Amino acid sequence: MLVANAQTQPKVYTIASGQVKAHIEPTMYGIFFEDINLAADGGVYAELVKNRSFEFDSHLAGWQQQQKAGGKGGIEVVDRTNERPENAHTIKIDVSDNAGYFGLSNEGFRGMGIKKGETYSFSVTARKPVANAVSLLVELHSAKGLVIGTAIITPTSTDWKKYNVKFVATATEDKASLYVWLKGKGAVELDMISLFPQHTWKNRPAGLRADLVQKLADMKPGFLRFPGGCIVEGRDLANRYQWKKSIGDIDKRENLINRWNMEFKHRPAPDYYQTFGLGFMEYFMTAEDIGATPLPILNCGMACQYNTGQLVPLDQLDPYVQDALDLIEFANGGPDTKWGKLRADLGHPKPFNLKVLGVGNEQWGEQYIARWKIFTKAIKDKYPYVKIVSSVGPSPNGEEFTRLDKFFRAEHADILDEHYYQAPKWFLDNATRYDNYDRKGPKIFAGEYAAQSVAIASPDNKNNWDCALAEAAFMTGLERNADVVSMASYAPLFAHVDGWQWTPDLIWFDNLRSYGTPNYYVQQLFSLNKGTDVVPLLKDGEMVTGQDGCYATASIDKSTKELIIKFVNSGATAQPVVFKIDGVSAGKKTAVVTTLRSADKAAVNSFKAPKLVSPVASTLLVNGKTVKVTVEPYTFKVIRLKLN
Repeated sequence: MLVANAQTQPKVYTIASGQVKAHIEPTMYGIFFEDINLAADGGVYAELVKNRSFEFDSHLAGWQQQQKAGGKGGIEVVDRTNERPENAHTIKIDVSDNAGYFGLSNEGFRGMGIKKGETYSFSVTARKPVANAVSLLVELHSAKGLVIGTAIITPTSTDWKKYNVKFVATATEDKASLYVWLKGKGAVELDMISLFPQHTWKNRPAGLRADLVQKLADMKPGFLRFPGGCIVEGRDLANRYQWKKSIGDIDKRENLINRWNMEFKHRPAPDYYQTFGLGFMEYFMTAEDIGATPLPILNCGMACQYNTGQLVPLDQLDPYVQDALDLIEFANGGPDTKWGKLRADLGHPKPFNLKVLGVGNEQWGEQYIARWKIFTKAIKDKYPYVKIVSSVGPSPNGEEFTRLDKFFRAEHADILDEHYYQAPKWFLDNATRYDNYDRKGPKIFAGEYAAQSVAIASPDNKNNWDCALAEAAFMTGLERNADVVSMASYAPLFAHVDGWQWTPDLIWFDNLRSYGTPNYYVQQLFSLNKGTDVVPLLKDGEMVTGQDGCYATASIDKSTKELIIKFVNSGATAQPVVFKIDGVSAGKKTAVVTTLRSADKAAVNSFKAPKLVSPVASTLLVNGKTVKVTVEPYTFKVIRLKLN
């Protein structure tokens, strides 16, 4: 007599689809944006010219003097700090001979991505000190020096004036450069030399890179957290992010050195600055575009505690607090308010419906507590409906975490922002992290997390399937505890393949292309399949939190009347499983199954194989109230099934 191997016997799981355990907030899975890894300038902000207004510390960084056919001249940086402190430098090009061409070229952000057939918009602010016949020849050059686009502009005014021209590229090139030639004897002053593709996100002039924003929209995120991250704090307070300097006329947005430019000796980026072309108005509008709740984070009077740790004295904190109050008015105020009127004047009369705001990024210690108290009182006194996100430090445990957690719980804080960059094993072991949290305490925002394949901040970290699978297992615990966890976001979001400082990252891109990592697809599957309410999924009466290497959660979607099962098999052995479900009708029906898997835990996506690890959809015939499926090794499955 043959006895079936116990390993092949299906394990039985029960799902009580009519017993709601917790409501899942629409904000459950969202996006954390920070300008790191060339995420903004050189990334999602579609400007192709680096140092367009000559405001880098090295004023001609990114630019090179050029001449051809005997052209002669000189370039001078003009300091106009007294006149325009926020845009203090221009250049004067003086052509000394009518023969040939003289000018300069721009290298872009590790090159310029140019597409054949695309229309490009070139603009420049210029003036002629005296009348002359100087004209500007604009050219795009390929990496091999071939001209792949050209246009002509002739400045006419002795006063500053903006000039625009459009032209079509004749070839595709990922490492192009821009040449601005002057023809004719005489001088011209130039500022804000700019080049954008016409086709941006929603085709907004001088807008965002469409393929990158589309990848965010494809996640259907519940929220968009911006603008960071440590750039909120700055290395010192002079270099903190100030939202009021990021809105309004583009040439009046004061450039700032990016705090990531020299943070890591293994990845220096001395040419990394913030132009704030992607500013708070653009963040709010992008959140609105993709259906995400806006979640701005503001400086609380503390510079990055990993750097200078500079503090604003408590009796000098008023301007920082006022910035927070003014931001809420900017987002929500009517046209009869100062900042609400400004939002309307900038083209958005409808309020942005801001409901949640972060005070400080990744702060800790008594200094943070003292400043948090002042901010919270001022915000709650004027806007009691605004929920405040509070930091519990950079680590998921330890003395500082415990101190802040205890303080904020005693203060009945709204939302606590927990961060964890840990090894994959930590994520597997901590799927039960929130099972015993106080159900009546503050909500949790898993604000920054990512499994690290090597070590925190190691340049050798990979976005491999091992890390992504561990994150999926952990996220079943987030969702199972949706009555405690109200928001979660992977970090960082973007990375340029030639300009990154930190790994791993959710989406990688170059000057023309982008791809989602296995981690991206985990985030996307959770977001697209979150449901509205958690229901019990049990094995032998217990939650599924790592038994046999398996992790699971179930939810219902009241709007579509579906049951959603998320199941992770982190082990090397296939798991035949049976789900016994109440709340579904008898008879045959079809379930939709989405599988994300790889037999190789070291597998990574790349430009050569952008979807090596990506979701595969299939269907499954279900008979009665039982779902039978085999979950392959190293697999994350999502099953959707119609309820009664």
